[in-house]
Amino acid sequence: MIKLKSTESKDGYRLLLHFSDNTCGTYDFTPFIEAATEMTAPLSDPPFFSRYFIELGALAWPNGFDLSAESLHRRLQESGGLRNNAEAA
Repeated sequence: MIKLKSTESKDGYRLLLHFSDNTCGTYDFTPFIEAATEMTAPLSDPPFFSRYFIELGALAWPNGFDLSAESLHRRLQESGGLRNNAEAA
């Protein structure tokens, strides 16, 4: 099971995600924000977006919105944005 180990803020609504399988990738959360659902609309506020945290290996926000590490890992892999941590150095 892949877990999220650490996260770093990048510009805009992008986060650099480090996974337990020694891979990482920068994910752009803009599509979630543009969807403006009840759970994702608060993310459009930059101070709220920056309150992300890791809970049980998943990415979460204080309003209860969360994304599993596996789904984020899969999305990055499918988009070609996943790389080995050594490549990121």
